[in-house]
Amino acid sequence: MAKRIREKTELLKQTKDTRPYASVRYVRLSPTKAKIVIDTVRGKSYDDAVAILSNMPHDAAAVLLKVVKSAGANAENNKGMNVHDLYLAEIVLGQGPTRVSGLNYHGRGRTSRIVSRTSHIKVVLDVKE
Repeated sequence: MAKRIREKTELLKQTKDTRPYASVRYVRLSPTKAKIVIDTVRGKSYDDAVAILSNMPHDAAAVLLKVVKSAGANAENNKGMNVHDLYLAEIVLGQGPTRVSGLNYHGRGRTSRIVSRTSHIKVVLDVKE
């Protein structure tokens, strides 16, 4: 039993992704609105992505800018990389839990729920070759 556990931990160490990343979870932001901003910067260099996000008027751009800068700081401080040589290799957008906060009342006795959606965002950086 213990031998199999050791084999599993060795396999996990070999397949671990060592690229710098940053993530944010439970952001009060709809995934469909965040996807518009994410698609514009996916695959761009770090400097271009920061310039684009700082000039976008969307609310999702401010959140994504914070995550991209955090990933750049992780790369610089933890991995010893130069941020000017990095690009956004992956941006993973996931849907978080939805929160029902109340009801909208309509005519003829009908109602609809007020749904607040959340998102999980992960940014992975990599070196340009």
